[in-house]
Amino acid sequence: MAGPETFSRSSTLGPEALFGKAKQMVFPRVVLVGHGVLEDLAKTCRQLDFAPRGAVVTGPKTAVLAGRRAAEILGADGFEVSTIVAHEATEAEVARVEAEARSVGARFVVGVGGGSKIDITKVVAHRLRVPFLSLPTSAAHDGISSPRASLHGTENVASTEAAVPIGVIADTELIVQAPFRLLASGCADVISNVTAILDWRLAMRLRNEEYSSTAAALSEYAAREIIDHAGSIKPNLEESVWIAIRPILVAGIAMSVAGSSRPCSGSEHLFSHALDRTSERPSLHGEQCGVGAIMMMYLHGGDWRHLKNALLTIGAPTTARELGVTRDEVVRALVLAHSIRPDRYTILGDNGLSREAAERLANVTGVAE
Repeated sequence: MAGPETFSRSSTLGPEALFGKAKQMVFPRVVLVGHGVLEDLAKTCRQLDFAPRGAVVTGPKTAVLAGRRAAEILGADGFEVSTIVAHEATEAEVARVEAEARSVGARFVVGVGGGSKIDITKVVAHRLRVPFLSLPTSAAHDGISSPRASLHGTENVASTEAAVPIGVIADTELIVQAPFRLLASGCADVISNVTAILDWRLAMRLRNEEYSSTAAALSEYAAREIIDHAGSIKPNLEESVWIAIRPILVAGIAMSVAGSSRPCSGSEHLFSHALDRTSERPSLHGEQCGVGAIMMMYLHGGDWRHLKNALLTIGAPTTARELGVTRDEVVRALVLAHSIRPDRYTILGDNGLSREAAERLANVTGVAE
């Protein structure tokens, strides 16, 4: 196989074509992780040479937790900031926040909140072409530093192009105050990278899909860090956030290296998106991806029990009952999953699973319980 920065295995390209290749990779310039680093927000914005006028995008609850404080810190340092309270991550809400940010003349945006508020902010930043700083108050999935966002539609969830944060401030003192379930979900999301990489390699071999071993290595590193330290990730322990947040950030950076979500999104994510459609009450995205990874690792012939044990140790769901969905909803999601993104080849293949195969898969891995 070619070296780590080769993105295609094609042997039909001549020297001129190879020489003409180009790829852009965008990464955060500043990443602050630790206790109380929210107080460094204004200093970080100065370091990044932000314009004097911006907007803080936050949620109703996270405004109380950190959004208002973020605006105060910026205001005390001479920045003119408006606070925009956002709600569910939909296209309509993105359009509303974008219009409000534009009306106040925001030259930068700071996303303060959980996954949905960060997703809204990064899409708005991308469309306004202004710098974006990510300030998460929870770590429910790997979107803190990734170039993609999930927007909810009437029937599904769409992955949308978004801005990579120019800076990330992950205050462990804040994040530990969020329900532990959110952190466990973020860990499950990163653990599921293991099957995403197996799918990507399969697509490289069978479909000659472009592949980056650098992005894959980063993604696998993030997953293994969570798995290896699963026993140290516990509720109400700030050290647990410290352990988990760095691999979560690295997973997002892996997607920037690849230029797509491929390093962190495979058949297990297709299952999660399918479950969003088949379930009356879907669970958290990361939780669903973790359960999906158990089943997809079985299909790959890998050590699915090892993944399941890591999820159990952290306290993430491993069964339909723990997800709060029914056995039938899981089976229907498995049958539907391959059709969610026909362009993304995975272990599910082009035709997916029959209902009988899906039932057996859910039963043998214990997910049907």
